[in-house]
Amino acid sequence: MTRNTRLTLAMILLVILVMIVGIAVNRNIGRPAASGAPVDKAVLVREDSHRLSTAPDGKVTLVEFLDFECEACRAVHPSITEILDTYQGRITFVVRYFPISSHPNAELAARAAQAAAEQGRFPQMYAALFDNQEQWGHQNTPQTDRFVGYARDLGLDVDRFRQDLDAPATARRVAADRADGETVGVRGTPTFFLNGRELTGVRTQSDMIAAIDAALAG
Repeated sequence: MTRNTRLTLAMILLVILVMIVGIAVNRNIGRPAASGAPVDKAVLVREDSHRLSTAPDGKVTLVEFLDFECEACRAVHPSITEILDTYQGRITFVVRYFPISSHPNAELAARAAQAAAEQGRFPQMYAALFDNQEQWGHQNTPQTDRFVGYARDLGLDVDRFRQDLDAPATARRVAADRADGETVGVRGTPTFFLNGRELTGVRTQSDMIAAIDAALAG
């Protein structure tokens, strides 16, 4: 086989591969959100898991495993905020920590959120971390002082916040959330579960709303 023949065959194989990938992508466009296999709900939502919204009837529960330093999590945050405003009291929304090891301040940010939770201000720190991610995200040095500043702005007891931030119990709490995530198959963030099944194929806020509405109607 000549060199030109090998190059020609390689080009043909490349074109075929591109066509196959294109067909697979196009088939997924416009499909409704799909659900994966059910997971253990006792692992998915713990008694001490943080809830930003609670539905008295318990019919619909949406769980997000997130990383506060994850840009995709930050990008979806405004949509989640709007969904919570729209469905407040109609769905239970649960936040679980899943810091990614390649993000230098992700675990520290999760501990900051948990330290704020110890003073009853988890929702406020949750919002502050996402709203200010561009300031502290992807920094090679620990952003402790910045997180302490957020705590001060939120009116927290700063000395207690510092203690809780560094407490072994706080680190264990964050690690427990991540371990639960790994148990239910989380590999990246954000990952959503609706009524015990992982949501797949969700690309827009409309996709998420459609999935929630279907669950409410079911």
